[in-house]
Amino acid sequence: MLFFVCLSFGFRSNKKLKGLSFTAIIFAAVSFAMYYPHYFLEWGGFKLSGLITILIQLIMFGMGTSMSLKDFAGVVKTPKGVILGIVAHMIIMPTMGFLLASVSGLPPEIAAGIILIGCSPTGLASNVMSYLANANLALSITITTVTTLISPFILPVQMKFLAGELVEIDVWKMMWDIIKMVIFPIAAGLIFNKLLQGKSKWLDSAMPVVSMIGIACVITIITSAGRESLLSIGPLLILLVLIHNTFGYFFGYWSARLFKLPERDCRTVAIEVGMQNAGLASGIAKEMGKIATVGLAAAVFGPLMNISGSALASWWHNRQPIESKEHPEKKK
Repeated sequence: MLFFVCLSFGFRSNKKLKGLSFTAIIFAAVSFAMYYPHYFLEWGGFKLSGLITILIQLIMFGMGTSMSLKDFAGVVKTPKGVILGIVAHMIIMPTMGFLLASVSGLPPEIAAGIILIGCSPTGLASNVMSYLANANLALSITITTVTTLISPFILPVQMKFLAGELVEIDVWKMMWDIIKMVIFPIAAGLIFNKLLQGKSKWLDSAMPVVSMIGIACVITIITSAGRESLLSIGPLLILLVLIHNTFGYFFGYWSARLFKLPERDCRTVAIEVGMQNAGLASGIAKEMGKIATVGLAAAVFGPLMNISGSALASWWHNRQPIESKEHPEKKK
């Protein structure tokens, strides 16, 4: 645990590795949860899993405060990239999740968790990774926003179709749970941002930190709850999640290349497809009452996604997009 904390401080002192600082803290928290799970299960009769939904709502509220109606202009400006990114995200990751779950041999509820992470919207960290990768940040923000807002209506149907034989899925209940975790907090954040525009700079600085702490807490609670399962199937689950994440980048990138999008947009689609909202998947698993089983894949996917995303972004950061080399003015 101390090693990971020291590693985090070491990463922060290096510009190229700074993005991995938070991931090292996550590993420190996961290590603590694996060795001392009882600290994160219950306090004074209160089950800490009850905090997961509140934490997800807080993270989504933070997302709302950083958004404005201008963000949706990206749908009009770059419709091809946005539509392709959304469609690729909705097809590639759920399909990969279903195939991996089918061949995994894992218990049904844990296998359903792999499908759940595949059906989840794009992760918030994808915007940071797109920026570091010299990708199209505006396109990244638009895809993240749209996939998040449509998730209450798409995700439950996908789960019923792909995971209905593994775990009981109540489509309407799941839809309402996601609306409470996503739509209401984001709407509140948008209103907050509108009313206090130019007066809430402190919030802009605080919310990323709050979001990181929230994600760390969620992963820690899930790890503690699912400790016994992780000890028995952890290596296999890590391998499956890594394959899921990596193939998301690969197929996302080449699907964009297939439709002849610019290199910067291809990078964006790759990152948007490969990086999922593990926090929201955790919240859904909690609302299902299966945080220790269905929620395990999300707990593993979160840290691994940040490592792979940071590595890919760093690799692309040192390689200027081809069209930018030919037309330097486009980079501006």
